[in-house]
Amino acid sequence: MRGCTITGIDLTPKPAPRPLTWPQIVNHIRGALAGFLSPVYIVGGAVRDAIIGRPLHDIDLATGGNALRAARMIADALEGAYYPLDRERGVGRALVDSETGRITVDVARFRGPDLASDLLGRDFTINAMAVPLYGDDSSVIDPLGGLDDLRAGILRQCSPDSIAQDPIRAIRAVRQSAELGFTIEPETRKAAREFGPAIKNTSAERVRDEFSILLGGPSPARALRALDLLGLLEIIVPEVKPMHGAEQSHPHTRDVWGHTLDVVDVLDKILHVIGPERTESTAASLGLGMIVFHLDRYRADLQKYLAKKWPEGRTTRSLLMLAALLHDAGKPETSHVDETGRIRFFGHERVGARLAWERATAMRLSRNEIGHLAAIVRHHMRPLLLAKLPKISARAVYRFIRDAGKATPGICILALADHLACMGPRLDPAEWGHFLETVSALLDGWFRRREQMQPRPLLSGDEICDLLGIKPGPQIGRLLEKLREAQAAGEVTDRDQAVELVRKAYSEDSQQKSGQSSS
Repeated sequence: MRGCTITGIDLTPKPAPRPLTWPQIVNHIRGALAGFLSPVYIVGGAVRDAIIGRPLHDIDLATGGNALRAARMIADALEGAYYPLDRERGVGRALVDSETGRITVDVARFRGPDLASDLLGRDFTINAMAVPLYGDDSSVIDPLGGLDDLRAGILRQCSPDSIAQDPIRAIRAVRQSAELGFTIEPETRKAAREFGPAIKNTSAERVRDEFSILLGGPSPARALRALDLLGLLEIIVPEVKPMHGAEQSHPHTRDVWGHTLDVVDVLDKILHVIGPERTESTAASLGLGMIVFHLDRYRADLQKYLAKKWPEGRTTRSLLMLAALLHDAGKPETSHVDETGRIRFFGHERVGARLAWERATAMRLSRNEIGHLAAIVRHHMRPLLLAKLPKISARAVYRFIRDAGKATPGICILALADHLACMGPRLDPAEWGHFLETVSALLDGWFRRREQMQPRPLLSGDEICDLLGIKPGPQIGRLLEKLREAQAAGEVTDRDQAVELVRKAYSEDSQQKSGQSSS
């Protein structure tokens, strides 16, 4: 393999294939490290992205000096935050503001005695290039042929044991190949298949973080398909294995696994349609174009929902993609054939929610992420069921929001992807338009009428006890819920009406209990 031995490794800078334009933050970093005596290099993805003209969101620096001190100097000079990521390995992080927003600057001590050892110890050749922070920042130190691989669109490990040394790199290979549209060269693919399964012995947090980045990146369906072919996906998410070959009846035309990949792919397209990066070609199809027509009034609200970040910077996009991956995980367990020969999956959403909860817990997601994910899987069928009604009522909107809570937008988005992926070219415009109007009502209830849909009861529990002369108990909770629902529907608007409703509901409950006792 090219560049696999450190003997005679060439660190002579090579001209970049295009002029390298560095953001202003690089000049600020130079100023911050003016008193730092050891050489510092820009390395890894920042160099790769500068070469191919992608915007820089993170900057990695490497030095033979005190990397923790360098990171602190950057944070202090640029009024940012400093974190010692790994004291033992000498890795520090500075979070600073740039012209394009908050940016992460990681400074690491060389992986070995010098720059040559550091670059050889990296994952892939396209990430094993360096540019001196001081000096000629338009030439590239490229000892392993990363420039050639960039031109060819190839992802190649730096040495024959790169993936064996760190199996997480197998996931990263798939993620970066999907992100860049590159091909994983055969030897690297073979290493990923052979050594990648050792991720089962890696910390759940590292697997989670790399997998979350993959889900939140470009072409997630392609990445998941590649992970599956390499035998790695069933290690990360074992629930996908039973989906293969799990047949479904009409209107489905693919097994559960094929449909799941379709949903992930369509979800990716929908997120582009409602996202800030939308172009005219993004919504060129009938299904996506109708989403723009019916739901564009909520686009800004949906973008705010999607902009929410979870712990360690995980994104709502990656959480939605995980929900799409697991939304039908309960189908293999609940599959049965009815008397007509039709395959049914009664209760698959409840089973799926349990499986999603268990998988997210094993992946060490936060409690809030776990709850959000499980709620999306649990209720992903409800918008479609509500769309079977001629018109959705205020009571139905209230009940949906009551049960879905903060997951309401995510459920609506996934439901759209689920239906659009299922129907494909057989999509009926009238049916799709009605579905979108139903989803619009749900989003309107959440984004525009949340106070009405989550009303404070006009009577408290204590007031109901005094009014009816009864003691606190489950019955009070049921009466409060009936009152909230009536308020959300606009049927009760003042205290007198609330008193009348509670008395009537209590009387009806008492009569019903009396009838049950006598029978």
